[in-house]
Amino acid sequence: MAIKDHCGLFGVYNSNEASALTFLGLFSLQHRGEESCGIISYDGTVFNSHKGMGLVDDVFNEDSLKKLKGHQAIGHVRYSTTGSSAFKNIQPLFVESHRYPLALAHNGNLTNTEELRARLEDKGAIFHTTCDSELIMHLIARSKAVSLENKIIDGMKHLRGAFSLLLMTKDAIIAARDPGGFRPLCIGKSGDTYFVASESCALDLTGAQLLAEVEPGEMVVIDKKGVSSRRYAAQQRRFSFCAFEHVYFSRPDSVIFGETVHLVREKLGARLAREYPVKADYVVGVPDSGTSAALGFAKESGIPLELGIIRNHYIGRTFIQPFQEKRELGVKLKFNILKEVIKGKRIVIVDDSIVRGTTSQSRVKSFRALGAKEVHMRVSCPPHKFGCFYGIDFPDPKKLLANNYSLQEMEKYLEVDSLGYLSLEGMFKCFKHKADYYCTACWSGKYPVKCSNVTKDVCEQ
Repeated sequence: MAIKDHCGLFGVYNSNEASALTFLGLFSLQHRGEESCGIISYDGTVFNSHKGMGLVDDVFNEDSLKKLKGHQAIGHVRYSTTGSSAFKNIQPLFVESHRYPLALAHNGNLTNTEELRARLEDKGAIFHTTCDSELIMHLIARSKAVSLENKIIDGMKHLRGAFSLLLMTKDAIIAARDPGGFRPLCIGKSGDTYFVASESCALDLTGAQLLAEVEPGEMVVIDKKGVSSRRYAAQQRRFSFCAFEHVYFSRPDSVIFGETVHLVREKLGARLAREYPVKADYVVGVPDSGTSAALGFAKESGIPLELGIIRNHYIGRTFIQPFQEKRELGVKLKFNILKEVIKGKRIVIVDDSIVRGTTSQSRVKSFRALGAKEVHMRVSCPPHKFGCFYGIDFPDPKKLLANNYSLQEMEKYLEVDSLGYLSLEGMFKCFKHKADYYCTACWSGKYPVKCSNVTKDVCEQ
C-alpha cells in the first residue's frame, strides 16, 4: 500500500451552472491533487459523469461541461492515497441503485482499510477499484437502516482514520467529517446556491461566502429545505486537525480550522526567528508555502526579505508526485535562483518543511555555486521523524532525513552553515486552538487513531 497525498472536494447545490461552478472550485483546489479529477452532476433524471487523468484544465473543456447537466454536482481532485494511480480509481465514485443511487468523493486515508476489505470480501463483496473510498460505498449499501442518511451514518461508524466526505443523492448533497476532524471541509453560500469545499479559497472564485466549517463528527445535509446538521459521533474532548495543513498543504488564502493560513504561517516564521536567530543579509523564502513564514521571519528578525528564488508555476508539487523519478525532475524544473541577489551575501533560506532532504540539499548546493557567502536554513515546523497514516506522502520513517540524523549531522548533509527547526511547543503557540486539538504524529510520533493497516508497534493510540 502506497500513501501519496490527500485530495480536494467541491460540491454545488441548486444552480443551473452547477458543473461549471464545480469546475471553478476544483481549479482552485488543484494544489490538493494533480493526478486525476472528476465531476458527477444530476439533472433530475440522470447522473452525468466526466473523469480523466491529469489537471482540471486538461480533463474538462466547454463541451464536457455542457454534457454535465443538472442543478447539483460534486467534484474531486486526487493524488493516489490508498490505491494506485489509475483511471478506475478516479473519483467521484458512483453506485447505481433503484432506490438510492449515490455519488461519493473522499479526502483522507482510512487506517482500517485491510480489515474492512477482508470482512466485506468474506461476505461476498466485489471491488472494482483499489481505493479505500469504495469500502465506504459498500458499507453504506449494506446498512439495514431505512433512510439513506441513516445508512451513511451506519457506514461511517465503521471507519477509522481521516475522512472528509462529499456525497450526492437525487435530492441532496451531503458533507461529513471524521470525529477527529483531520481534513478541512467547509460550507458556503451565494444567493440560493450552496457550496461544499475542502478549502474556503475555492468558495472565493465562485463568489460564495463562507458560512461555517463542517465540525468533526458532523454530517451536513443540503437539500430543498436548506441546510440541516446531524451529529453522528459524540463530541470529543480532543481533535486531530492536521497541523501540516497549516504548515504546507492548504492555500495561504484559505480559512481552515478557524484561522487564515497565511497569518498562521507568518506567526510560525516569527516564532522561528525568536527560537533560532541568525545574522544575515537577506531572508529568502522557498515559494510558495514557505513565503508567508519567510515574511514573518523577516519582520521579527529585522533582516530584509528578498526575492531570491523564482518558481515555475507550471510545475506541480514535487515531493507528492507518485514516482521518485518524477519528483527529482520536478525539483530541477521547479525553481530558479537569482544569482545577482544572493552572490556574496549571507542568506537565510526559510522553508516550510524538510522531508527527505534531497530537495533542500540540491537547493543549498545551488546557492553555494552561485556565490552565496553563507547559507543558513530555517524550517517553520518541527523535524519530520515519523510516518503519516492519514493521507500524506511520508509513510516510511526510513526515508525521513530527521529520523536518520541528528541536527548537527543534518547540517553537514545539507551543507548549511546552520540549521534550525521550529519547536513543537513553539508551533502550538502559533495556533488558535489548544495543543490536543491537532494531529502532530509526523513530528511527535503520537498517533491519535490506531492504524491496523500497518505494523502495530509503529502506530498505536
